[in-house]
Amino acid sequence: MERLSGLDASFLYLESSAQLMHICGVVIVDGDTMPGGYSFENLKAELERRVSGVPEFTRKLKATPLGIDHPLWVVDHDFDIDRHVHRMGLPAPGGDKELSELAGHVAGIALDRSRPLWEMYVVEGLESGRIAIISKMHHSGIDGVSGSSLISYLCTLEPDGPPLPVQTARLDDRTPGDVELLARGVVATLGKPIQFARLMAPTAEIVTKSIGRARKGTAMAAPLTAPRTSFNGTITGHRSVAYADMSLELIKDIKNAVPGATVNDVVLAVSGGALRSYLEERGELPETTLVASVPVSVHGKSKRSGGSNKVSSMFSKLGTDVADPLERLQQMSLNNSNAKGHHDAIPADTLQEWAEFAAPRTFGLAVRVTAGLRLAEKGPVIHNLVISNVPGPPMPLYFMGARMDALYPLGPVFHGAGLNITVMSNNGRVHVGVIACRELMPRVWDLANLFPIELQALHDAAVGRARGAGKAAKRRS
Repeated sequence: MERLSGLDASFLYLESSAQLMHICGVVIVDGDTMPGGYSFENLKAELERRVSGVPEFTRKLKATPLGIDHPLWVVDHDFDIDRHVHRMGLPAPGGDKELSELAGHVAGIALDRSRPLWEMYVVEGLESGRIAIISKMHHSGIDGVSGSSLISYLCTLEPDGPPLPVQTARLDDRTPGDVELLARGVVATLGKPIQFARLMAPTAEIVTKSIGRARKGTAMAAPLTAPRTSFNGTITGHRSVAYADMSLELIKDIKNAVPGATVNDVVLAVSGGALRSYLEERGELPETTLVASVPVSVHGKSKRSGGSNKVSSMFSKLGTDVADPLERLQQMSLNNSNAKGHHDAIPADTLQEWAEFAAPRTFGLAVRVTAGLRLAEKGPVIHNLVISNVPGPPMPLYFMGARMDALYPLGPVFHGAGLNITVMSNNGRVHVGVIACRELMPRVWDLANLFPIELQALHDAAVGRARGAGKAAKRRS
């Protein structure tokens, strides 16, 4: 057994039929590379063999009496692979449109909390002859980094190679009774006022320093300052999905051509360009820049041993008010440098420590009130969307022996921010997953299709001008 951290549990408390807190992914694989050829039965049997020793796949939730403390992870002694791995056929003609519609449907269905919180749908009938796997895992059990590690564990470097190593701790098989859980919850509750008092002083210092940074112009973008767009409102449980591919080589070319820029800066600048074009085509482009919430992994900095989610967040201006792609990237690089300095000045465990005070009834009531009164459409916009950049494997991987050709990650969307863009690098490509509330953004492919176009425009501007500057310097010498 293992108690959920406050941050892990908050993803359970924030969930509703409209605000679903799971992370999805669309994986495209080539079944022809599987030893002996593809069959659903063999894939499922191998998958069962591999997940049987990994707690993240075989644990389920156990609530504490009266909700007095966060739930626990306990071993599911009735684990049944047939409840988690499903076989589906894609309607003709089996293209991206049909697959994305199916992925959107799957993403809009809540996971069953009485079982381990994950599912996989093996989809056959793609017109390319390949196989798709639509995966779904609850955010309470993984973040971007840990989720990527778990997917990697199910993969090999060769079609018949051994699974990649993964760091995981086995759960105690014992399931505690309600009396024990109630007693533990009482003790934990009695200690919260002391924890609260200990957090007040360092938090006040963080706020004071943040105000100083804001006055100097070196703070990250401020929440509640984002302009309103058509995808900033009350969401439903319906999802629209699209995806795109970009060249990692082009992204690195751009990074190398612009002093001080990082790969993440380029990804955010391309995202800003795509969003600008999307909104401009619809006649909805705001005068001020969109603001994204960007999750930041603190796995290497956190001092907390427990919990699956080890993330913080920073707010980033996307430069949607800047027409020139190179100028947008240059501004992005400077702003992100300030934002990183601001973020690094905040202790890595601050969010996790405050999340320990998350209360299921309070969070649940807040979500219901926000949705019922449609508050997301009336007050200031906290942020326009979430953009996450997850590093993936630099080499080819094989999922159950099938070569992985693409992995499009799909994160959650929230009331007030009905769009999520998540990118993951894999074997020289950058895969872009776009998911939105269907009612707020029904034509999500219009946005996804802009990513490679905006990348090429930024490459032409950055690399072309760098070459021109180099030639001019040679003539002068």
